[in-house]
Amino acid sequence: MNKLKMPLRTRRCLPQQPKPVNRIVLLGASNLTLSLRLVIRQIQYHCGGPSEVLAAVGHGRSYGQNSQVLIRELPGIIASSLWSQLDSGDAQPTYAFLTDIGNDILYECLPAQILQWVAWCVDQLQKQSAQIVMTNLPIASIASLSEWRYQFFRNLFYPSCQLSRCEAIERARAVHQGLIELAARKQFELCEQNPQWMSADGIHYAYWKRDALYRDIFEHFGTVPDQPGFAKGKQSFSQSWQQRPRFAYKKVWGKEKYTPQPSGLLADNTMVSLY
Repeated sequence: MNKLKMPLRTRRCLPQQPKPVNRIVLLGASNLTLSLRLVIRQIQYHCGGPSEVLAAVGHGRSYGQNSQVLIRELPGIIASSLWSQLDSGDAQPTYAFLTDIGNDILYECLPAQILQWVAWCVDQLQKQSAQIVMTNLPIASIASLSEWRYQFFRNLFYPSCQLSRCEAIERARAVHQGLIELAARKQFELCEQNPQWMSADGIHYAYWKRDALYRDIFEHFGTVPDQPGFAKGKQSFSQSWQQRPRFAYKKVWGKEKYTPQPSGLLADNTMVSLY
């Protein structure tokens, strides 16, 4: 896969921080973007901190192709420079969370292509011996959408999509089943999503339920009580951004913008690189 390479002149980063005790890799779209700090702290509750966080997220993010929301364009997750950073980093315990896989259906990508992109991500993570937790598509919520609600939210979030409700549900079922088979073959944790977690559009989490549902999901990481930083991870639930992360690469109005990484810093010295 071709990775984006930042020009040498932009390769500056935050001042040196204490060595992280683990690495957290986060892949997803809107749900993950809206809950990035919450997700990091919930994973650290189980796995400890401070952490090196590598995140490829963003509203409308695709796993395999460029995606644009309003004036901002991002590369597909598999084309981001996250992977070169992951390959070049020091060996350390790695925990990965993959979510928001259904976006590509409404970009009219075929299920086989979507599953191929996700499998590629899993392969790269398993080369790093990462412990992987993934959410499956919220198929019950998707299938329960009425025709008018489907049309309304499709036109609102994916105005270029021409898939009918039946076509979208058929593809969602294929991806849902494909992820079950992929998890069995690759041996990672796949979480089914409770319809009660979802908002009216069937794909985004209800805001007030996020804390409880992420606690549920990250139980799959278990606990690592003998890992350095474990106790600190449990105590850092109130940590805040000292510096908010910015994308390593994006286009705005078609103009390329670069930001050196890591670009984000949390109060416990967790450094966040955003791709």
